[in-house]
Amino acid sequence: MKRFAQARLAALLLPSALMTGALGSQYIGGLFPCEMCHWQRWPHEIAIAAALFAFPLGDKPAGRTALWIAILGILVSGLIGVFHAGVEYKWWEGITRCSAPLTGGSTDDLMAQIMATPMIQCDVPQWTLFGISLAGYNAILSTLGALGILLMWKRKP
Repeated sequence: MKRFAQARLAALLLPSALMTGALGSQYIGGLFPCEMCHWQRWPHEIAIAAALFAFPLGDKPAGRTALWIAILGILVSGLIGVFHAGVEYKWWEGITRCSAPLTGGSTDDLMAQIMATPMIQCDVPQWTLFGISLAGYNAILSTLGALGILLMWKRKP
């Protein structure tokens, strides 16, 4: 199998496996995604679609462009995962309602903020393994996976 074909296959399998894990943890494991979890899924969906487009296009300019888009989608998901994991580990504050602290104001203002806050908090991991959350695993696997696919494709024979 040529390097392009290997990279194309990996660019399809990695985000597909990660999306299967995310959806499985949601629909089988009962872990509901927060807003930032959804942000990580969108680039994976783009990567899957781009990798699928790369198959019939082959190692032509359009096929190579589709593979670049897939790799970029995987990398973007990983970088969003880095940000989300940082919010969970309290390295920095989140930028959404699901992780922003309540601000002062009247009782009515506080009640409105509480009612507008999603039930699933972005700054509280629902599940960890060895101290790493799902966002952390996505950050590791997606970032290293994107770099690995790129190296697989561009390495010298």
